[in-house]
Amino acid sequence: MDLKNVNVEEIVKQVLLNMESKGNGGHVCDGSCKNGGGCHGKKAGNGEIPKTARVAMLTALEHYEIKEFPIPELGDDDMLVKVEGCGICGTDAHEFKRDPFSLIPVVLGHEGTGEIVKMGKNVKVDSAGKPLHVGDKVVTSVILKDDPAITMFDLNKQNVGAADVYGLLPDDDIHLNGWFADYIVLRGGSAVFNVSDLDLASRILIEPCAVLIHAVERAKSTGILRFNSRVAVQGCGPIGLICIAVLRTMGIQNIIAVDGEQKRLDFAKELGASGSVNFKDHKGIEALTKAVEDAFGGHPADFAFQCTGSPVAHANIYKFIRKGGGLCELGFFINGGDATINPHFDICSKEITTVGSWVYTLRDYATTLDFLKSAKQIGLPMEKLITHTYSLDEINEAHKTNLAMSGLKIAIINE
Repeated sequence: MDLKNVNVEEIVKQVLLNMESKGNGGHVCDGSCKNGGGCHGKKAGNGEIPKTARVAMLTALEHYEIKEFPIPELGDDDMLVKVEGCGICGTDAHEFKRDPFSLIPVVLGHEGTGEIVKMGKNVKVDSAGKPLHVGDKVVTSVILKDDPAITMFDLNKQNVGAADVYGLLPDDDIHLNGWFADYIVLRGGSAVFNVSDLDLASRILIEPCAVLIHAVERAKSTGILRFNSRVAVQGCGPIGLICIAVLRTMGIQNIIAVDGEQKRLDFAKELGASGSVNFKDHKGIEALTKAVEDAFGGHPADFAFQCTGSPVAHANIYKFIRKGGGLCELGFFINGGDATINPHFDICSKEITTVGSWVYTLRDYATTLDFLKSAKQIGLPMEKLITHTYSLDEINEAHKTNLAMSGLKIAIINE
């Protein structure tokens, strides 16, 4: 080697750039960064950010089309995220089948996660105050706008049901509004969490898990749900199964799962249920009530969670609960119809305390990150909730699998 012709300054500069990249998620800053952590024009890991991005747009009932749109210029408070995966929610299924929110055409997907590839100069930290850099993995909660009533540490003053959510936004000139896409633009005012310490499956499950963290917090507000409570969970779809896992991480061990699918009941035991009742094995509410009590050793439940969205199931669950017990209803995310109960026998004479639960607060969202770590520590196989994965091009098939209830959580994964 001819040392006289070696540019030592360039070699040192390259070494420093490589060191920078190892501490910043594989991002190599090329000198164009303007915000101490963000980068304008380079994708983390390899290659340039493309000029366009694909989205799966629901253009008619039960029909997605893959469309391509330009990636817009970012504002100073915005982020561009490369989507890695997104779960299919029951809300997506309702929109796919019936469009109850009148959003078509729309880019759905709100259980998503991905990697920051570009940041506006004002973006510094996430909603919990954790630093954000290009290469970090993130999830979104809601778009807060200017609503001061929705705050990070306000536990129950207002949930986020009335706020805007990515994946449920009307189409506009940005188009990259949902997680069923290659890229998504996160606008200023969005609730964003840095979840780089969680694996992809855990990140996809954060949003539905936050729903259950909120439900359990609502249940705890009754003063009835305790460490040694006998708890019935009715409905073992993803919501009911996650409910069981949350209860188990709290140390509650006497949990009975109620459902009509044996495979789901078997998995409920893997996630922490101590027993199960298949309602198909019992004819009539009296026989079903006795089966639930028998599963608790001859006692009714102290507390129950209704997770099905079925009016019949809601009417039945009061029978499972003891006098002075409690109920959390969280199954109705859309109008599922009226339920017939007898207020005297079901509520008044038993003095049952009932709470409803709807979506989550920001604090619940942050708590969810700790729940997922705790679940992993005690060996709950949360990742097994994701039973089917599809590419973005296969999104119509993925939704049909979801509607057929062939699995539990169906996810779109981008390679």
